[in-house]
Amino acid sequence: MRLLVSVGSVIGARRAGGSLGAAISGMLKDTIKIDPTLDPRALTAAFKNFGRLHIPGFLTEASARQLHDVLATDTQWVCSTMGGSTVVDVPVEMLEAMGAEAYREFVSHAHAEAAEGFHYMYDTIRLIGPESTRAQALEAYAPLLDFLRGDAFLDFVRKLTADARPALVDAQATRYLPGHYLTQHDDLNPKYGRLYAYVLNLTPRWRVDWGGLLNFIDADGHVAEAYAPAFNALNIFRVPQPHSVGFVAPFARGARLSITGWIHDTTLARPF
Repeated sequence: MRLLVSVGSVIGARRAGGSLGAAISGMLKDTIKIDPTLDPRALTAAFKNFGRLHIPGFLTEASARQLHDVLATDTQWVCSTMGGSTVVDVPVEMLEAMGAEAYREFVSHAHAEAAEGFHYMYDTIRLIGPESTRAQALEAYAPLLDFLRGDAFLDFVRKLTADARPALVDAQATRYLPGHYLTQHDDLNPKYGRLYAYVLNLTPRWRVDWGGLLNFIDADGHVAEAYAPAFNALNIFRVPQPHSVGFVAPFARGARLSITGWIHDTTLARPF
């Protein structure tokens, strides 16, 4: 735990106003659009039956490609993990400067905690929520933020789920590299009014053998269903629901990229 705590203290200083020199490599230029051929009402019965759905070809091809290109070239990523019950965010450039032995110690502590409880390790850029990245960084994602907060996305969700309550979306970009994971949990947090979770996959090529699948876990502890991170597919599921993201294999080639978050009911206290 010694290494995790020391890194966490550095991040605390960074959040107070410091910078480690991350730069914005690309900007979204065009409006993000849902594929106009998709009819959410045609999918309502399936969603009602299973409580989850994998929707291929969610965005227009141009929208999906430009989102991927920005994520693939961005340099603002932080590695997010846990030290005990504390969230620890480590800028990727700090991990790269650790040296091999220190990095192995960092990962070893994380894996020891992950073995018997909720834990995670993946790269993130927080876009909408209580701990969003600084405003300058978010300029690159303005069309995406407008899309997620706008009528097109929320109306699609309301029609798909036959639920009028969805009113607010949070979001983060995620990047899973070899060794990253998210152990079993169910997303339940009544305080924040989470109704549904979503994952917009933006990985152009991925093999099931590389891991990183979104696993849904039944009452007997079996994987009842798993979704591969197919490019431009939207995964959406009802909360609570036990699930995990499988360990990404050391031989995986490339990054598992996505935009993910929760869809909230704001009849409860505003979540952020």
